[in-house]
Amino acid sequence: MKQGYIQVYTGDGKGKTTAALGVSIRSLVAGHRVYFAQFIKGIQTGELSLPEAFPEFTIVQYGMGRFIDGRPDECDVSAAREGLASCADVLKSGAYDLVVLDEINVALHYGMVEVSEVIAALAGRAPHVDVICTGRYAPPELIDASDLTTEMKKIKHYYAAGVRARKGIEF
Repeated sequence: MKQGYIQVYTGDGKGKTTAALGVSIRSLVAGHRVYFAQFIKGIQTGELSLPEAFPEFTIVQYGMGRFIDGRPDECDVSAAREGLASCADVLKSGAYDLVVLDEINVALHYGMVEVSEVIAALAGRAPHVDVICTGRYAPPELIDASDLTTEMKKIKHYYAAGVRARKGIEF
């Protein structure tokens, strides 16, 4: 049986979710099953259509999509905690080869879930399951628990020139 690894994609640069989606597609075409959990996003995004093309791809949004520039309220915190509990079960079950915890680092940053709970969920996973944790603000404890950490660094971004998020590129 193969050994699964923990990857963390963090930093202030664009591309963390995009990289996780790229690995997801690579995994799918290799015949694997993928569970993609979104912890902050609660909006219509392009990746929500992926199960139509890839039946082995499951995507669930645990985010409420409301506080991107603000602070989470109790509903946001409750949704994130329920999402983490659900993901812990998915990780433990071994039913998926790759589990992506998209924006879990942001949920950690805002105190919506505890780092000890995330690390316990990762430690409790079936041995063959690969995990990708994305989002800015990855805490040192999660980086220490990872096997691979990549930091996306913003050098230049067209948002600074007023370009808004574009369908098919940013969402």
